Amino acid sequence: MAQFLRKSRLERKADEQITRKTIILGLVTVLFLVFLVVVGLPLLVRFAVFLGDMKSKNASVATDITLPPLAPRLFISYDATNSATISISGTAEPNTSVELMKNDVVVTKIDASPNGDFTVDNVTLDKGNNKFTAVAISDKGVRSTISKDTSVTYDDTPPVLSVTQPNSDTITVDTPEYDITGTSEKGVSVMVNDRMAMVDDTGKFTLRVELSPGNNDFTVTSTDLAGNQTSKKVSITYNN
Repeated sequence: MAQFLRKSRLERKADEQITRKTIILGLVTVLFLVFLVVVGLPLLVRFAVFLGDMKSKNASVATDITLPPLAPRLFISYDATNSATISISGTAEPNTSVELMKNDVVVTKIDASPNGDFTVDNVTLDKGNNKFTAVAISDKGVRSTISKDTSVTYDDTPPVLSVTQPNSDTITVDTPEYDITGTSEKGVSVMVNDRMAMVDDTGKFTLRVELSPGNNDFTVTSTDLAGNQTSKKVSITYNN
């Protein structure tokens, strides 16, 4: 009987210990949940926001590095000129800087407008062909590829002009029509007074003119692509 009572007392004591442990474990669990709600979740939210900001900054840096500005475009409205200086306009990405190069050597650097337009005045030309290119530079210093080149020829030499018919400055004829012929240079245009003569690929030209009785004065003018001109005057007298 005594042994049974001692065993029952031990079992009650063991049950009490289990109960206390259960209560303590429950309290610890509740406190841990309260800690997560009060402290842990805000920390997790802040950590997630921090990671998002870092990702955004890294993406922005990567964009700056991997996406340079587009190459500029240059505009010159003629292929040749007899002027020693010209103006060059173009477009680029807004608020970038533009380096202008002549024959692969930097001439100047200019800022594009908020609209992306730019103009470089008083650009000095070398005799002969001048090739122009440009590079756009972002505010981070990232450079674009080189633009498509555009060229202009500086030529201040008047074209050669020879009038072969008539073969002298003054002649007399007995027909009301006459062919004025001659030679100049390839690519020129030839005017006889206010009429344009036909010019072939070698520079030879011809124009049939109608003569009035008496004296007929003609000015033959050859103009090359750069705008240089050479003129000769002839006088044809028609005796009907």
